[in-house]
Amino acid sequence: MELKDAKLICVKLYISESRNNSALDMIEQAAKIDPEAAIVNKFQDRNYNRVRYTLVSYVVHDPVTGITYTPMRQTLLAMVEAAYTAVNLEMHSGAHPRLGVVDHICFHPLARATLEDAARVAKLVASDIGNRLQVPVFLYEAAHPSGKALDTIRRELGYFRPNYMGNQWAGWALPEILPEKPDEGPVHVTRDRGITVIGASPWVDTYNVPVLSTDVPTIRRIARMVSARGGGLPTVQALGLVHGKDRTEIACMLLEPNRVGADQVQSQVELIAAQEGLEVEKGYFTDFSQDMITERYTKLVSDK
Repeated sequence: MELKDAKLICVKLYISESRNNSALDMIEQAAKIDPEAAIVNKFQDRNYNRVRYTLVSYVVHDPVTGITYTPMRQTLLAMVEAAYTAVNLEMHSGAHPRLGVVDHICFHPLARATLEDAARVAKLVASDIGNRLQVPVFLYEAAHPSGKALDTIRRELGYFRPNYMGNQWAGWALPEILPEKPDEGPVHVTRDRGITVIGASPWVDTYNVPVLSTDVPTIRRIARMVSARGGGLPTVQALGLVHGKDRTEIACMLLEPNRVGADQVQSQVELIAAQEGLEVEKGYFTDFSQDMITERYTKLVSDK
């Protein structure tokens, strides 16, 4: 397929592991099924004990038969299976919330693709994980029948409540029979795998602001004041998290980055932190821009 004509989708795959390099190697080896479904970036955070892989591939949909094809589907399934083999949620702990070994998979349309294209693939992958691997899957936004928001699902499932030392997440903390029926897969949870959340949405930027403080209650209060939910910046979601021994972070999702961007988030965090007498460092994006991701994928595929 000519790339200039192809519909491209981007997938962000979040796995609850970053300290075990052999586990990550196993997952990355599993991704090498089809060169046209490629990892274009990796973000590894040892404090959070979490890794994110950014992948891109093409998608084809036949409106007559209703069949959707993308090499991404098999690549993701292989990576997910490898993650379940290499990582045990019962042995996992970290400073970032999570609900499963494969915690979150989000699909975004890139060049020439639509949100509907991304949602179709998201639902196929959710079916694979739920039915073939027997892991409960909850769908969100464009992949969900009524467009349910990601943070709503997470709130219902207790995602934001640490269960260890007041600021850490360890093992499986929820009932083994889920209070909510998943969209795919069983109601019963396997403690070593947990559950996964899968959705499709327009582009989201992730931007983290380091704060030189270990005062977690104050950091959480700042995060709430920055977020739309707390009356702060519209379309911004923010979490206050421990990040190492001597600092914390305001971890942000910018749901409409063209409306409210990283500069506004940085300024707001600095303003509120200054009122608390806290020093803030320059924040950082955890991934490339859409254009750079497309460019890297094009180069990777052209070099094959």
